[in-house]
Amino acid sequence: MPELLTLQSLPLFPLNTVLFPGGSLQLQIFEVRYLDLIGRCHKTGAPFGVVSLLQGDEVRRAEPAGGGGAQEDFVDIGTLATVTEFSAPQAGLMLVRCTAGERFRITRRERLKHGLWVADVQGLQPDRVMPVPDDLKVVAQALESLLDNLQQRTDAAQLPVQPPYRFDDCAWVANRWCELLQLPPPLRQGLMQLDNPLLRLELVGDFLSRNGIAGA
Repeated sequence: MPELLTLQSLPLFPLNTVLFPGGSLQLQIFEVRYLDLIGRCHKTGAPFGVVSLLQGDEVRRAEPAGGGGAQEDFVDIGTLATVTEFSAPQAGLMLVRCTAGERFRITRRERLKHGLWVADVQGLQPDRVMPVPDDLKVVAQALESLLDNLQQRTDAAQLPVQPPYRFDDCAWVANRWCELLQLPPPLRQGLMQLDNPLLRLELVGDFLSRNGIAGA
């Protein structure tokens, strides 16, 4: 078993979303605390961490009266992200697409003076590559059909799911469905944290079946 990744002072980007391994994330960056971060990550290829907010806003608000900083809280398990597309159409604005890597667990967190969060993190075991079993192939087929329809109506660069496509892999199929479905954030976070990709796909399949989206 390969040694798990350990990173110190990993910069964090708390968002009102859950990023799944293998996913694609588009961001508009205009806050000072993130402009420098994303610029450096783009130049060096270094990752940053995406974590789901429990409290607070994606955009930093004014400091409350009496100081103390705006209240932000976020989950302990997040996902690494790497900038893969970058543009700066005007001063103070960056448009980026990021690709999600592996999951991590925060072991220590710290908020710096200018508002940026950094953390020491321990990587989690990557999802095992597992073929989609026969009884769940309908879930993969429904995803393939949905993406085919989107490709006919949407510019390829704007598609929520980017290639390479792996319709024969449990984790990839489950993760893409989790991104596309309107799931409550706590449920989405719980699915992302599951260590068993087959169980994750089975739960997604149950949800699709109950809602008439896919079923045997």
